[in-house]
Amino acid sequence: MFPKLISHGSFYLPTYGVLVALGFLAGLAVTVKLARKSALNAELITNLCVYVALAGLLGAKLLMIAFDWPNVQVFSVGFLQAAGVYQGGLALAIGFAFFYMRRNKMPFLQTADAFAPGVAVGHAVGRLGCFAAGCCWGKECHLPWAITFHNPEAWALTGVPLETPLHPAQLYEFSTEALLFAFLYWRFNKAHEPGMILGLYLVISSAARFLIEFTRFHEQGLVMGLSITQWIAIALAVAGAALLARQRRSAPRVSSRPVPA
Repeated sequence: MFPKLISHGSFYLPTYGVLVALGFLAGLAVTVKLARKSALNAELITNLCVYVALAGLLGAKLLMIAFDWPNVQVFSVGFLQAAGVYQGGLALAIGFAFFYMRRNKMPFLQTADAFAPGVAVGHAVGRLGCFAAGCCWGKECHLPWAITFHNPEAWALTGVPLETPLHPAQLYEFSTEALLFAFLYWRFNKAHEPGMILGLYLVISSAARFLIEFTRFHEQGLVMGLSITQWIAIALAVAGAALLARQRRSAPRVSSRPVPA
């Protein structure tokens, strides 16, 4: 598609990197806004956003290395351009966020609720970066909405097949995450118990990723007919469902309504 936003000689500005940065800024803006509505410390939230983003990038790359080992080329341009495995980033980001919030005595569930819509919008914009770069491509298909990559630079950077109609897996995920963001943002501004927004995010996002994975091309093998990413999605969905069930059983109910800005 359009892997290089600006190119001059051997230097180029990757479209993927620019969109990931824009996705982070969009997610940060949404998270800080919702945190203020919940009367959370905006400075701590901003710092946490930066740390979580770094942890997410590291986790995504580490799981990508685990999937592709021993054939992965860590110092190659293709590796740096690739998005990594999102679930690996999410798992490490959640783990680090829990440690940071505990250390700073921040309410975990309320903070996580403020983060969930921002994570969804950041993920959506990031998937547009994947689409531009050609990474995370789908399986061959001949449906009316199939896409075909023609740019040799995309193949050189990511290995995406050229002149072959593929499932637009990146756009499937962009669409679901964008819709999920709109839903979570709307639901956050209604009365809710702490943890409900996080639970909804984990269940819906993981279920969508589980289904989209059937349209994705996988270099690594399957485990019991499913990709590792699908197994991680199942685990996250179960965790989200357990959180929602726990909130339903909690008594007395204490609703959390955002503080008007």
